[in-house]
Amino acid sequence: MTFKATYLGSNGWIIEFKKSRIVIDPWLIGDLIFPLGGWFFKGTLKDEIPTPEDIDLILLTQGLPDHCHIPSLKKFPKKTNIICSKSAYKILDGLNFKSINIMQPGENLKFNEIEIEATSGAAVPQIENGYILETNDGSFYIEPHGFLDNTIKPRKLDAVITPTKNLELPIVGPFVKGADVIPNLVKLFNPSYILSSTTGGDAKFSGILNSFISLEEYKKALDCKILDLDQMQSVVI
Repeated sequence: MTFKATYLGSNGWIIEFKKSRIVIDPWLIGDLIFPLGGWFFKGTLKDEIPTPEDIDLILLTQGLPDHCHIPSLKKFPKKTNIICSKSAYKILDGLNFKSINIMQPGENLKFNEIEIEATSGAAVPQIENGYILETNDGSFYIEPHGFLDNTIKPRKLDAVITPTKNLELPIVGPFVKGADVIPNLVKLFNPSYILSSTTGGDAKFSGILNSFISLEEYKKALDCKILDLDQMQSVVI
């Protein structure tokens, strides 16, 4: 019972179960620019990432551009199924995808062989989504900002996809809490693997906001493996 995870960089992943191929939060082409403009915060890919083929499901955790990236989503066939947060659904309006399901924290949905549970994620400012996916092939939890829903029931999962570093701003404090949340994730899910996400990949960032961001890593030993994959590197869980 295994599944394959491929890191696309930043928040993006391809997950391959026996019957389903999923892409999560893909940023494949073009720049990443937040509403205030490139002067404030801008991400630039080193190289365009080939659009994954034969995708059964696009899973979107948030409506922010680094999770719901319109130029990248336009690369996928309109017949591709999408499951997303409420804020992501608003961004998707007008892209003409045929099947979009909004999930809110606490809701459950079955897609093919996969049981999907939406959990509460980061407030940016609206509450966004994390997800738990469970199949006979394997199981994992993903939330890209290190915000843990305290209503989740403990269970054994094969992997957790999470940031493993804190990203902090002066006065504001951490807005990505990877280093802080890891001990709680291990206690809750007892995973065999932690897959480091959010802060990796080959993208370069600029803008005034980027100059104020500081990084704190998680340094303590754990009873599971932390994998910090390179962009387009895969692992079989």
